Amino acid sequence: MRTIALEEHFVTAEFLNGPGGWLKSRDGIVGPISDLGEGRIAAMDDAGVDLAVLSLAAPGVEQLDPPDAVPLARVCNDELAAAIARHPDRLAGFAALPISAPERAVKELERTVRDLGFLGVVINGHSQGRYLDDPFFDPVLERAAALHAPIYLHPTIPPAGVIESSYAGFADRVTFALATVGWGWHINTGTHVLRMILGGVFDRYPSLQVIIGHMGEATPFMLPRFDATLTPQLTGLKRPVSSYLRENFTYTFANFNDEATYANLVAQVGVDRVAFSADYPFGSMRAARAFLDNLPLSCDDRARISHRNAERVLGI
Repeated sequence: MRTIALEEHFVTAEFLNGPGGWLKSRDGIVGPISDLGEGRIAAMDDAGVDLAVLSLAAPGVEQLDPPDAVPLARVCNDELAAAIARHPDRLAGFAALPISAPERAVKELERTVRDLGFLGVVINGHSQGRYLDDPFFDPVLERAAALHAPIYLHPTIPPAGVIESSYAGFADRVTFALATVGWGWHINTGTHVLRMILGGVFDRYPSLQVIIGHMGEATPFMLPRFDATLTPQLTGLKRPVSSYLRENFTYTFANFNDEATYANLVAQVGVDRVAFSADYPFGSMRAARAFLDNLPLSCDDRARISHRNAERVLGI
């Protein structure tokens, strides 16, 4: 069965020597995440992944000022486009955007989608403490909606003030894990999702589609509570929070290979909103594929998760 993986990462040498320098401390990551050629294709073949949609790893360019963000985003996008041209049936791309300069980000969005054939964009969390509900980013959101280009909203390190107030006080490695992969960046992404909804982003741009990973960044578990406490009468929104979560978002595995978490996700948003990903190379493609293969699914539901839902949201 055709399998599309939606949250798979890459880096360039220039990115590793800049904002991606933290990846050099991760054992076994730099080699596979830098490989945009035969090594990656071989890993996909081994796991039975037909198409990988690649995105620049966190923190991306979101924390850079415009003079640095604009050229780095372009260089990374061009390198990814060249790799896709070498393997057009196996690789696709989400564009990195210099989100700190919205008008320049719009131009890069149009260039990558219209000229390079990218399928959407990745935004790695907040941009210097600003979230996508801020009207500052409306030009980017408006253009993404108009181009039917989904946004993959990926976690990033929370703002320094959040780390200091909520996660500090432990050994440095413990604080880092708590603030990022162990808890903080998932919760920060879930909060980002709520900010977008409560800020009226999807009332302004109802066709905008957002993809989030890690089985929903804890939002599905809280979905009934959102509807009970954040009612349209309180928020002024056109719909209940659950409606946006079920109609404007798609959710991927992204290395959360846990059946109970999956069951809760499907119970809250439905199987039509779930798609496959491995979070490679931070997660194993083989493990993700084995998890998918072992889920008790009908043939139709397996096809939805494996490729049909991704094809719908990506427009392919």
